[in-house]
Amino acid sequence: MDQPSRRLYRSRTERRISGVCGGIADYFNVDPTLVRLLFVLGLLFVGGTFWAYIILMIVIPEEPL
Repeated sequence: MDQPSRRLYRSRTERRISGVCGGIADYFNVDPTLVRLLFVLGLLFVGGTFWAYIILMIVIPEEPL
């Protein structure tokens, strides 16, 4: 059987800034706090996650009503 196609959206309910981490967490079925923690750790140790977050905020559409 074919699986219904899942789409990545910015979350309307699990949002702190723009819903990117909440949407990614929903897509991968993990806790949003874990995704936020990974973004912060990436920001502190890698440094590129700030620009990745900005790009994702622009590219990922908001969850439909």
